[in-house]
Amino acid sequence: MSSNPLAPSWLALPGDANALPEQVWSRNAARSAAGELEIAGVSATSLAEQFGTPVYVVDEADVKDRAVGIREAFDREFARVGSSAKVYYAGKAFLSIEVARWVTDAGLNIDVASGGELAVALAAGVDPSRLGLHGNNKSLAEIDRAVGVGVGAIVIDSEVEIGRVAAAAARWGRVQPVRLRINSGVHASTHEYLATAREDQKFGITLADAPSLVALIRDQPSLTFLGLHSHIGSQIFESDGFAEAARRLFALHAELLGGGPVPELNLGGGFGIAYTSVDEPLAIEEIAVRFADIVAGGAAELGIPVPAVAIEPGRSIIGPSTTTLYTVGTIKDVLVSTGSVGSTGESAVRKYVSVDGGMSDNVRPALYAADYSVRLANRSSTAEPALVRIAGKHCESGDIVVKADYLPSDVQPGDLVGVPATGAYGWAMASNYNYLRRPPVVAVIDGEARVIVRGETEEDLLSRDAGARR
Repeated sequence: MSSNPLAPSWLALPGDANALPEQVWSRNAARSAAGELEIAGVSATSLAEQFGTPVYVVDEADVKDRAVGIREAFDREFARVGSSAKVYYAGKAFLSIEVARWVTDAGLNIDVASGGELAVALAAGVDPSRLGLHGNNKSLAEIDRAVGVGVGAIVIDSEVEIGRVAAAAARWGRVQPVRLRINSGVHASTHEYLATAREDQKFGITLADAPSLVALIRDQPSLTFLGLHSHIGSQIFESDGFAEAARRLFALHAELLGGGPVPELNLGGGFGIAYTSVDEPLAIEEIAVRFADIVAGGAAELGIPVPAVAIEPGRSIIGPSTTTLYTVGTIKDVLVSTGSVGSTGESAVRKYVSVDGGMSDNVRPALYAADYSVRLANRSSTAEPALVRIAGKHCESGDIVVKADYLPSDVQPGDLVGVPATGAYGWAMASNYNYLRRPPVVAVIDGEARVIVRGETEEDLLSRDAGARR
């Protein structure tokens, strides 16, 4: 059988449409002897029966193992070059009380980017000194609360925030540690909207403006300067961008040492993960080696001490851990021309498989043109592979969950399908569009499943409507 001409060039016809590529699926996902998808020993069918669909299924041991693995890799490699590393979990990717406890128990800190994320971390009992507060437009209330509880670092994103944070710290009688976010001008090779280090964008301040702002920070008795912060983007598969950003930051770091201590350097992160079988992200161990070598080399070149480093690995901890399960509703075979618009050439069939969720539980395909994978979850099949597009149920033509993958051609209504690598920015960016209820988040470990974020009910939706009769 040949591949479908409608398939993107990167998507190969699979030898086995039931296979679970290990770089895409969570570490404890497998097929049972009967061919059903199991995650940490819990079957897809039992998960759907107990919790309904859609449902986010988090492989708990996978999250914990990745968190520990990142910390150990960076501890080891920065000790090798005579320094240390501090790893921050990205709260914006996915944050719940349980997950906050998992990652801090693994030795990580947490980045929060709003008062709500801060509240979740505090509710989890996280030591505030292990939190960092980000954001380009932190409210006065958010700053005041962060300073009041004693967060370990606030990332200054603009000149006006220096006075705001200093004033809050003075009111609380504290000396607040701060970082200064630098827009290095380095752009990661990624989607336009994920690039967050260009000069024409909302985050950070320019290299040229940094010395005067650092001097202003140092003039505030209620502030202490930790160092520079850089973030060049997300879903990054290579280290060249980090190396160039580090080179630019090191020159500034060395200059600032002339006016006082600069104890650390935050290089950001945003490490990529595999969403499809052709994605090849660097192993965390290799990333840690490269980061340590970049930092040590930069310090040696300028003749300065190797600074302590903070990193923010982004989605790489939570992203691969989670699979979203859906139930198939309708299926349509659509005949599509394989030529240009208006041509009368050959046609091929694209199978539209519609499921009971969509852009309300995963907006990334619509927002970022993100690619995902899909597999049958309730069974295996020997039927020939068919090119499918997994569509959501929303009233939007752009409501696509998986643009292109192959499923067995006998996929049918009532089947369960699993979409892997949905741990980052799935639930976190979920909505109630078309008044769909946000799904539950279920953790699985050692053959057991439990809810860590309750799914919404219709009563939840109506409870916020002031017109509802009480």
